[in-house]
Amino acid sequence: TLLYAVLHMRHSLKYFDKMRCLRKRSAVSFLGVLVVCLLFMNLYIEDGYVLEGDKQLIRETATHQLNPERYVHSFKDLSNFSGSINISYRFLAGTPLPRKRYLTIGLSSVKRKKGNYLLETIKSIFEQSSYEELKEIAVVVQLADFDSAWCEGMVQDISQKFAHHIIAGRLIVIHVPEDYYPVLDGLKRNYNDPEDRVKFRSKQNVDYAFLLNFCANLSDYYVMLEDDVRCSKNFLTAVKKVITSREGSYWVTLEFSKLGYIGKLYHSHDLPRLAHFLLMFYQEMPCDWLLIHFRGLLAQKEVIRFKPSLFQHMGYYSSYKGAENKLKDDDFEEESFDIPDNPPANLHTNMNVFENYEASKAYSSIDEYFWGKAPSSGDFYGIVFEKPIKISKIKVVTGTEDRQNDILHHGALEVGEKIVGNKKGRQCTTYLRLGEFKNGNFEITDVEHKVLFDVNCMRILVTKSQKEWLIIRSISVWTSQTPNQ
Repeated sequence: TLLYAVLHMRHSLKYFDKMRCLRKRSAVSFLGVLVVCLLFMNLYIEDGYVLEGDKQLIRETATHQLNPERYVHSFKDLSNFSGSINISYRFLAGTPLPRKRYLTIGLSSVKRKKGNYLLETIKSIFEQSSYEELKEIAVVVQLADFDSAWCEGMVQDISQKFAHHIIAGRLIVIHVPEDYYPVLDGLKRNYNDPEDRVKFRSKQNVDYAFLLNFCANLSDYYVMLEDDVRCSKNFLTAVKKVITSREGSYWVTLEFSKLGYIGKLYHSHDLPRLAHFLLMFYQEMPCDWLLIHFRGLLAQKEVIRFKPSLFQHMGYYSSYKGAENKLKDDDFEEESFDIPDNPPANLHTNMNVFENYEASKAYSSIDEYFWGKAPSSGDFYGIVFEKPIKISKIKVVTGTEDRQNDILHHGALEVGEKIVGNKKGRQCTTYLRLGEFKNGNFEITDVEHKVLFDVNCMRILVTKSQKEWLIIRSISVWTSQTPNQ
């Protein structure tokens, strides 16, 4: 396998070397002039939306020549996974970002035989974000079709509808000429796919590789969306909260949708390697399958997916031959979805744990859980916070859809103070009961008004023995303010 990969890389190198012929282009194309005109027309229409900072960018853009050769991204040898490929990107709208952002959102779009959802997707990204959130994101749209007339038409539509975002440096539209693409005909027909299907998915892998390379240094994190997606309200705030909660733990990919290549989040420093990976195996399998292998090769064996989902597939027709595609993510919630804070804590239980369903798996918003064998009266699941906290809300869910009887039938939730013991065996000496479980669930709000002390511990207490096993599906804790230490 290693020899095959090396030979494949050498073959790719020779091929890409042949493609390194940059065409001379005019300093300002007709399309570039048209885009600038559209930007300013739209600016006068929507002037009320553009803030002072945006107006400064307008003046800078007015004197800026749209010459794509000024912004050639030069990439190193393909055999070096931290480098990239020689390629020139055409800026169809927007200019290089003046500063690094927190998150880049990447979209790749081609002409569809039926329906086009790109404009709705871009609209959803911006409309579902607050102005404060908009300051931290960049949206990069790659028009990956070789039909120049379609690309020009899409640029005009995007520029008319989102001029203020382009001028504010939040939206960039790019294109990679066909010259830079590898061979897309006569490819291997893995999985007995028809030839046109192999060509479609292979080109899509290359499209994504080029997009990833472009976005590698634009922000700290990168999320891939498809061009027919609806976003949850304030999705960036939710993403930031999840990233903060994973601080100190290793991850390659965090997933915010269970569908295809939607809502997959990466560290930006991994993008060059992922781009190389997609190029090396572009004809082998679809991109979402390759992503699974990439994650595994970088030692993340399990999927880390968060619920509810932040992104929903809205397209009815696929970009492949206009076929119907009714896939929906049933975990999607459009309205502001509140991820718990779950501050750092030590977790322990005296219950008999089944296999590897340990205590830590309940104190998380990812799709896993704690599972203990039939608990007895007095058994507990304990949480000892690293620092005293003020709690505003607590929610505990037990059981799952397929094991609805593995709930806590009789139990209570308590919070504690006055911690004693060393780091490994810390516990609270005093507990206050906040309430009983009902139908396996517990939820309470305004905790800070009911608990007058800073909380050191929290525990789920079994108040009556049960023959059924116990699944604690999720424990969610929201904090109000951090008390002074």
